[in-house]
Amino acid sequence: MLKMGMFRVIISWRAKPVWVLAAAVGLFSPQVLAENSENHVGYECAGTPQVDVPDDAIQWLERGLWASHCYAFQARAVAIDTVGVRTLALSHRIQDGIRQQVVQYLDGPSVSIERRSPVGRLAWTEENSNGELPSPAKWAAHLDQLYTIELEENARVAGRDAVKLDFEPLDEWRFAHEWWIDRDTGLLLKQVLNDRQGRVIETFQITQLQSPEKYTGSVRVDAPQLALDTPWHTTWLPDGFVAQPITFSEGDVHQRVYSDGLATVSIFVEPLSSEDTNDLQEGIQQLGVSAVAIQHYTTDAGRWQLVAIGELPVATLQRIVSLITFDEENLQQEQPRN
Repeated sequence: MLKMGMFRVIISWRAKPVWVLAAAVGLFSPQVLAENSENHVGYECAGTPQVDVPDDAIQWLERGLWASHCYAFQARAVAIDTVGVRTLALSHRIQDGIRQQVVQYLDGPSVSIERRSPVGRLAWTEENSNGELPSPAKWAAHLDQLYTIELEENARVAGRDAVKLDFEPLDEWRFAHEWWIDRDTGLLLKQVLNDRQGRVIETFQITQLQSPEKYTGSVRVDAPQLALDTPWHTTWLPDGFVAQPITFSEGDVHQRVYSDGLATVSIFVEPLSSEDTNDLQEGIQQLGVSAVAIQHYTTDAGRWQLVAIGELPVATLQRIVSLITFDEENLQQEQPRN
């Protein structure tokens, strides 16, 4: 069984796919605000994309990354994975620069998740950004170095004309992705995750998109922030995975997040005591579509539990977690429990 602290963290991780269509994929518009307030910067939704009708895969990718940031909409969606089939109601509203995202599960117990984001960087952050906000163009250029991105015209999803983007990884360390993008708005209508053998792992699809309306004001975000230091670090990640400004700490559990712009891996490290009987078993566990690699590590300061979670091949997670190293000097301030 998973320990409760780690269980809550992993459950938070699994909530991530809920936001794929509502927010997590497209959070930025292509034009930075000319005037920044003292505490906030942001993006301007009133500007039109540089290309009115994209004619290649990268331009459609930029349009998709931009559109979900600046459209208010209501939608119905379905998620299909190894856990089963779930139907959801999605809501994305923007008012006075504040984004409100609500996801409601329509099957089983009534569960509703709400996120208000007047500030915060909620998507991929590029490496060595020097404090600059990310842009769809830079994000798309980064993905273009890691995946072969191909465009298929004349697709159709939920009764809407769409284009399809295929993301085929250039190495064996990540999975393939498929996106269907609405021709009219640029909103993501469908996403499919495929394993290395081409088998479908997860499908997330809009079944009804209701009255999408473009927002013409600005949306505020926080200035970029650096992730907090931890007494451990990764020594290997697949090419293109960079640290994200997301650090979680709950008691003795520390988290770091890395992403290549499509795939994300979350790493948790916590100290173990000799009396602890709820340690996670070393090896691989499956949590829905996500794999969990678990390893125990012993230093002069004590025993540690290392966990890597992500929608990535098992071999990738195992290699990441096996190559985590510790800063022995800093561990003196991070003593495991006795």
